[in-house]
Parts: sequence; C-alpha cells; structure tokens
Amino acid sequence: MREIVLDTETTGLDPDRGDRLVEIGAVELMNQVATGKTFHVVLNPECDVSEEAFRVHGHSTDSLKDSPVFAKIAGDFLDFIRDDKLVIHNAEFDVRFLNTALRGAGHPEIRPERVTDTLALARRKHPGAPNSLDSLCDRYRIDRSRRTMHGALLDAKILVEVYTELTGGRQKALTLSIEAEAPRSTKHTSNLRNRPVPLAPRSIGSERLAHIAHIALLGEPAMWNRYVDQLSRPRA
Repeated sequence: MREIVLDTETTGLDPDRGDRLVEIGAVELMNQVATGKTFHVVLNPECDVSEEAFRVHGHSTDSLKDSPVFAKIAGDFLDFIRDDKLVIHNAEFDVRFLNTALRGAGHPEIRPERVTDTLALARRKHPGAPNSLDSLCDRYRIDRSRRTMHGALLDAKILVEVYTELTGGRQKALTLSIEAEAPRSTKHTSNLRNRPVPLAPRSIGSERLAHIAHIALLGEPAMWNRYVDQLSRPRA
C-alpha cells in the first residue's frame, strides 16, 4: 500500500486571515517502508512571514521572494501524492493550508477521508499524555537532535518513524521478515532404508511376558497392543 507522509510550514496560523504555505515536504511509503522518494519545495507565499513563524522555521519574507509560488508547482505536488493516503500530524492544520492553496490554483481539495492524522492516533494510544511530535520522539526514543528548527521534509521523515511506532509497523515488518526467511516446505526425503532382517529382541522371555501383562492393564487403546504378537513370539 502506498502512503505519503507529509508536513508543511506556513507564514502563520490561519489561512482565513491570509497566512499561506512556505514549505512542503513529503515522503513516499510502500507498506510502511520509506522508498527513498521524496517531494520538497520552498514557496513564495506572496505575503509577509510573521515573526513567530520565522522563529519556528527560519524562512523570512525576504528569503522567500525568489521561490516559486504554489500555482507553479501544484501539478508536480499532485503528481507525487496522487490519490494515495496522506499521513499528517495535526492534519487539520496542514490540510486547511493545502486546500486553500489548491483552491487558489484551480485544483480540487484534499478529501478528509484520505487523511490519517497521527495526532489522533497518538491521543487514542496515549490518552492524557503529551502527543506533540517532539514528545512522541522522546517516548519512542527517536533521535530528534537534528530538529533544531522545524523543516517540512525533516519533520516528514521524523513522522515516518513516529507513524511506524504508532501503528506497530516495526513489529509487522519483523513478522514479515521472519515469514520470508522460513522454509516454504517441511517436506524432505530420507535415504534411510528398512533392515532386510529385523534385529532380534534384546529382552529375555520373562521381561517380555511382564511387559505384555503391563500392556493388558493399559486397556485396548494402548498403542503397545499393536506389537503384542511380536513381543510374544519366541526368539529365533
């Protein structure tokens, strides 16, 4: 199954008040394993970046002025995500900004049913606990030392590891690996052959008679009854 783990950075908190996307990062998964294919773009939002947002991601109004606007890269973005499931942390925030940009470029919006929100997954799995991306990294011992500032592609790559933990993907991957290494069949051939002349029994007559008497006490279902006749035969 193909999935796209996605993150964005923006000029502020509310697209309805004019805030826009400044960065999109996305990572392709196939059966919850990263394929190495990514999508990453820095955008000219055509508006000012707030001071609070600049402190988070480091993109300034001036540094973005020569970047492409969303309409120029919308086709490439849609080609990458196709119709596959999107995995996003706090998805409502990112999807609002993405849909605002898509509408502005004349493209259909992202439908809510194709989005998996890892924040919602984390809240169900860890009710009452902190479930920010940093908190989940700490809980699952995922290295976040490289996250000195927010970056869309970096955060998407970190979210891949968090998503894998939230869905038990590491355990599933291990199970699949073990199954793949297991032999496909237990059928085997043997070079053993029956003896042309059976070995003579090593027990003496009195021992065989005692054994036969014991078998009689076990009742009819006892498997030894199959061999009573052989046990009672005199030695050749």
